[in-house]
Amino acid sequence: MLKYIGHPLVDVGIATITAFVNKRKPDELTEADLDEVADYITREYVQDPLKSFLTVAFPNSGFTQPAYNKKPEKRLEYAECVLRNYRDDTPLLDDEVCVFTGKPVVDVAFGVSEKKRPPPGRAFRQHIPLLTGEDVINFHAYGEAGLPVSGEALLAIQTFPLGCAKSGGRLLAVHSDNPRLMLHFARSFLEGNQRAIVLAQEAGSKKMDEPHHSRGTLLINTLLQGNIRQQEELQDEGPFSITAYHLTNSGQGAGLDIYYLPLQIIGFLREMESAAYRTQWRGIVRRAWETEPQKKRKKEDDQPFKPRQNWLYEDLLRLYDGSFLLLDRAKAFLRTYFLRRPFRYTRIDQGDPRTHYGLTHEMNLVSWNIIASFLRRVFHMEKERIEEIRKMGDQLANYVSSQNDRRFFREFFHRRRPSDVRTLLMRANLEHVRRGNPPIIKLDPYIAVFEEGYGLERPDWWLARDLVFIRMVEQLHEQGWLGKNPDLVEETAQENKNENG
Repeated sequence: MLKYIGHPLVDVGIATITAFVNKRKPDELTEADLDEVADYITREYVQDPLKSFLTVAFPNSGFTQPAYNKKPEKRLEYAECVLRNYRDDTPLLDDEVCVFTGKPVVDVAFGVSEKKRPPPGRAFRQHIPLLTGEDVINFHAYGEAGLPVSGEALLAIQTFPLGCAKSGGRLLAVHSDNPRLMLHFARSFLEGNQRAIVLAQEAGSKKMDEPHHSRGTLLINTLLQGNIRQQEELQDEGPFSITAYHLTNSGQGAGLDIYYLPLQIIGFLREMESAAYRTQWRGIVRRAWETEPQKKRKKEDDQPFKPRQNWLYEDLLRLYDGSFLLLDRAKAFLRTYFLRRPFRYTRIDQGDPRTHYGLTHEMNLVSWNIIASFLRRVFHMEKERIEEIRKMGDQLANYVSSQNDRRFFREFFHRRRPSDVRTLLMRANLEHVRRGNPPIIKLDPYIAVFEEGYGLERPDWWLARDLVFIRMVEQLHEQGWLGKNPDLVEETAQENKNENG
């Protein structure tokens, strides 16, 4: 009876209906399944806590209209108007088709007020989030207010809030080009809402508790709890992305924020959950959880601290603007989480763990394999260049450890201009050759790593320098050289903090 159409309001609603009746695909739904969902909405939407919950989605609808508080029969009448128009005996309009599904529009008015009843088959802001009101005709075809909508689409949109998580006073909905993943999110959020409804009713509360985690952490946590970890089931599927919509239809001001997790990020996360990366990756993730903020004085009734957000997850969500990678943010992400450089804008008293990052005590979290995966999938860096960067890092690490060149290690870390790094490498090369050794760095590998042509630096020169240093650190740690020079590591970490303010 139903199928996904590519619109988030309808698709998330259809996924929620499918999850509600424990089906796997929308084409498995029957009219009896739709009746079961409509019965539940008719029963629960007209009372708290869902009546209060729905004000963020359907203000001034028959479910939330304060004028109907003393007229429960009006709420039931409204539910009948908007929920059950999928039935075969519903009258249809001959000259209207649904803007979502292309199906005929129902000849039913979606309202119960005798003074002001909307035209048949037309939906407004009280029926569909983020539309304009009934008296506004701007941007509607032929100057006619409202959207023509079919009974199936309207039921899906009324079900939509049940498949969303309440976060920060808004609804968080997840849409994906992977139907199974979209169903997973709808099912997870639906089950969370059902638990919250029961707890609120038992406590006699008008409000449902929101999920504890912040929206970015909730989004990626839910993603990782789903099919993304079931690698054996996803091997035959193509790449996919997800888009999260954080919206409110409140009468005090509608709003919409869109977050995009492209296939590059999801592919990276999937790879991090494989056996080759999982242990070290989870160590990096674990160190990104919010820590307990420092308080001047604790009270006896203070609840045990429970972290609300994971900074790595939140920052992953900020790497893209639509489908465009934000290079400055990607650069900061790599330095913070992979090079363990303290983030400059953190505050200890706010529980941000990135304040305490540092190579001195977190050398075990530096992993070239994880970085190489990030470079391939997120930066689209060529495998050949990644390999040249790795080799250069190995060669410089061998040079530092064999010659015990503490000065080179320190200066390479702090050089910020291409000419300075080039001069540093040339001097090290000359000193190495004078001792009867072959050159450390040759011309072609240097060009491959740092330049697009002779004398023309790459736009991501800064990235290559950081990557070479990361590989140096990893190798020097494995060789035991850094362990023999703890003062140098501590000095470098302290200088880095001073640079970042």
